[in-house]
Order: sequence, then structure tokens, then C-alpha cells
Amino acid sequence: MNAIRSIRRNGNALAEIQPQSWLDALPLAAAIAEHDGRRVSMRAMNKAFERIWVDNAFQTSVDPRNVDRNIRLCCANESGHFAYRVLIGKGVHRHQYDVRISRMGTMVDNVAGAYMFTLSDKTAEVESLENLHREMRSDSLTGLANRTGFEEEIERRLIFAKAEPDVLDGDDPPNAASPHFAIIALDLARFSQVNQCQGEVVGDELLLAVASRLSATVRRGDIVARQGSDEFLLFVRHSGEAHEIDAIIQRVQTIFDTPFRLSSIEIQMDAVMGIASAALSVDQPNDVIGHAQLALKRAKARRKVVMHYSDEVLVNARRRFLLETELRAALKAGELELAYQPLIDLDSNAPIGFEALARWNHPDRGPISPVEFIPVAEESGLIVPLGRWALRQAAMTLASWDQHMGGILPVRMNVNLSAEQFALDDLATLVGETLTTSGIKGDRLTLELTESAIFTDPDRAARILHELKGLDTHLAMDDFGTGYSNLAALQRLPIDILKIDRSFVTEMMANADKTAIVRAVISLATTLGMKTTAEGIETDELSRALAALGCDMGQGYFYARPLDSLAALAFLEKAKLTLLP
Repeated sequence: MNAIRSIRRNGNALAEIQPQSWLDALPLAAAIAEHDGRRVSMRAMNKAFERIWVDNAFQTSVDPRNVDRNIRLCCANESGHFAYRVLIGKGVHRHQYDVRISRMGTMVDNVAGAYMFTLSDKTAEVESLENLHREMRSDSLTGLANRTGFEEEIERRLIFAKAEPDVLDGDDPPNAASPHFAIIALDLARFSQVNQCQGEVVGDELLLAVASRLSATVRRGDIVARQGSDEFLLFVRHSGEAHEIDAIIQRVQTIFDTPFRLSSIEIQMDAVMGIASAALSVDQPNDVIGHAQLALKRAKARRKVVMHYSDEVLVNARRRFLLETELRAALKAGELELAYQPLIDLDSNAPIGFEALARWNHPDRGPISPVEFIPVAEESGLIVPLGRWALRQAAMTLASWDQHMGGILPVRMNVNLSAEQFALDDLATLVGETLTTSGIKGDRLTLELTESAIFTDPDRAARILHELKGLDTHLAMDDFGTGYSNLAALQRLPIDILKIDRSFVTEMMANADKTAIVRAVISLATTLGMKTTAEGIETDELSRALAALGCDMGQGYFYARPLDSLAALAFLEKAKLTLLP
């Protein structure tokens, strides 16, 4: 250090200095250069610096004019130092160095004098940071961009498009021909079933296969990313013409035309897509991604394959978000109520039970239809606490009717279980606790489930249904005929009742095909030892026709609209039912 200070004091007398020994002792590549006001010449360097210099890497990679400019910047700096980064070499031999210039001694004409150069190899550090950044921007399973990398790449593309509207960006098509872009949010249908039934290893293999097909299908300049789980995002350029968007969607859909052949299984998959488009001049590309995901969510809710984003979708989404917030508060505040629609024995026309139906009377907006708030509850997960509340409330109401009548009424209570609750809740424990708390017996409770809840995973459904039958409950399949029932699986499940959907019942008298369907369902139920309930009976003629076909039970406006608890009790009192012993 004393030698260095001596050189700084006597930097102009290099001929009298022998700096080689202490240069060799430095841990960095270092050299002393002299600037005579016109050019730079190296006077001494250590071995580390010499290796770079002899290979001509530093000489050929750094323009002498830049060295002169940097020396002048060093002189202009009051600290007497100046630092910058330089790339040296090519390919695997490419290195990145931090170059530091230090002024030594006094200057002549503000530039002539001695300078010390040091090179610090930052290649490993830079590559580590680049690898870390790459990992943060990439999906670890598929190697595609993740959401962060997807957003960054789109922003880069759009910045380039605004700066150079008529120039190619890498492999991109010309902006002039493709002034718009679309975001496609794609979700694999039934992927969760693959994970549940085949395991996560097969699920990951399927995701890799989908990623490979998507990457091979899109055009040059398009981007494929994995959002997470089974959702993918695509950035595609287009002219703005509807037919081009349709062609892009159709091309993406074709990857699902053939099964995916994995190592242990062959799987046929389908996908749901949401699409949002915008001009390349858009300022908020993240909004377009959000719009595509919103369209995807609506497509899944409406069971559509493809949905395009529109302002109406956004308005509906905002309303549904508001409704979700208010529904969450309503559940906590106890604002929801149950209505009870009578179930009638078609032979005797006597009430044999009620179906409990959730109702919401909003304090400011009045009654909100279940058609509106039940889907919101299903999408948000609120259907699980809502279903628990409905089950407990219905059981307690039936127990209160018994208490009022002074004995056990010969009626059952039907309660709906959603597919989400069937998949997520511990139903056997919930029902068992409800029966214990209310004091009613299991055979007075009928649990209604949809086909989708049961046949999504028949083996799991069978186990849960047998657990519920172990509590002596009755099990009904709701809306039978509207889905894709597996009759072989239906035969193995402990179902007691098939409920014939109102879409078949209400048109029976005017449509022979509907009558044939109803007759077939009743015949099937009889063969399997099940009862049948017809929904949507609105006329005496329908009631008589169904009884003639052998249907066991019915419900509908012909008998009564859904009633509150007191009105339902009055309905029972009017029927003058005989209490059970």
C-alpha cells in the first residue's frame, strides 16, 4: 500500500518506478497505463491482466476511444475513480468484467498521467443472477414462462412494437400486419380427476405433454406460459379480424383431438378457453390477461368450451364479486332462510315430506333469486358453509314441527348437497352430528345429490354414499336425465330415489318424446328397486298422468310453492296426518 501511495504521488515519473512486484501481489487483474494526452499505453501489468491482454480479448473488445473517454471521465470525477462493466470474448469464453480506473498522481492538461486499471471477473456472479432470474420467470415443471415471465415478455414486445411499429421483433410477424394481440387462458377439463385417480406423477406427465403440443402448435413469435396447476396462457398476434381469431382458437383446440399417450395410460382431455383481445398500443397488458382469465372463469361456470371477453362479462363479474361479498356477510349475520316445498304421494295426494330450499331476502335489494346466488356460492366455496347451515337448519325445523304436533310426523326432509360440498366436506360426520343434535332419525332425512357429484369419481362416491346409508338416510339423485349417468355405476350405488328433472315433466303433455323419457326413467327405477319423484308438476292433468305411469312422488306449484316454516307447518296441520307411534 505504501508503494501504491508513492506511485499516486509520483505518477508522472513512471520511468523511475518498478511496480511489477506489487502488481503481481494483487488478487485482481491489474495494470498501470500512461496517457500522454493522445493515446493510452500499458507500462506494467500482472500475470492475470496479461493473460487477458495477450489473448487480445481486452484490446479487441474495448474500443480505444472508449478507454480514452473513460479515462477522461475518471479525471472529471473528484474521487479520481471511474468504473464500468465490459463484455470480453464470445460464446462459452465470454466473460464480464468490472473495470475500475484509478487516477495516480497529478495530471497534466487534466488527462496526461498514470492510471491504474483493475479487472474483476463478475461472470459467475452475473450468470448466477441470470439463472436465478430465469428460474423466477420460468415454470419449473414445463420450462415454459410462468406468469411473471409471461408478463415481462409481453411488456417487452409491446414496448418494441410502439418504438418500431414496422420492424420485426425477433421471430415476431410484422406489427404493421398484426396490430392486435390476444391472450388465451386455457384450462384442462377434469385435470383434478387425473391427479386423484392416477396420481401426481401422471398428472405432471400430462402437463408436460400438453405444454409440448401447445408449443408445437403456436406460430413463431407467439408465447406459451403456464399460469399454474392446469392453466396455460398464450399470447398470439393477429390482424383484428374475427376469422383469424377463430382460426387460432380452432388450431389450439386441435391438440385435444387425439388422446395423450403417457407412460402408463392413454387419456383423452378437453380444454376450456377464455379469450381477450387488445391493440398493441394498449398501456395495461396485465388487464388483458385478467380479462382472458375472467372469460375463462365464466366459460367454466356456464359449461362452455370458449368464451370471449366483453364489457358485459366484466359488469357481471363485478356484480358477482359484490354478491359474493354480501353473501359472505349474510351467512355470518344469519340473513338467509329456508323455504320448504311439499313432496306429495301421487297415489294418496298426501304430503310425505318437504324439500328445503335456501332463500335470501337482501335487506336493501329485496329477494335475490337462488339462480343468482347459488352459482356464486359454488364458485366462491361458500356453498360448503351454506350447505352445512341448510342441513342443520332443516333438521332442526323438522324436529320443531314434531314438538309442536306432540309426536313424530310421517314426513321426511330433503336437503340438497352440492357437488362442491360432496367433494370437500366430511359428510358422514356432518350428517351424524346433525342427527344427534336435532334428535331426528336418519330415515327421516333424504340427501339429494346431482349426477355430476356422484359420477365425477364413482369409487369415492360409492364409499361416501355407503357411509351415509349407514346412518339410515335416504339418497336421491337430483335432476336425473340431464347429465351422463353411468347405468352400470348407478346399479352399484345405494341410491333410493331418482328425481325426474322438470325439463322432461313440464313438456310431457305436448311432447311424446318427453313422455317416453319419463316412462323410461320410471321403468329403470322400478327395475333397480328405486322410487321416483317428478319435479315441476303444475297441473292436475300432469299429476294424474305421472301417477298413471307409476311415478311415486311429485312436487310443484300445483301442490304448493315453497313455504316458510310456519306456513309449511300449517300445510301439515291441514293434511291431518296420523303421527307415528
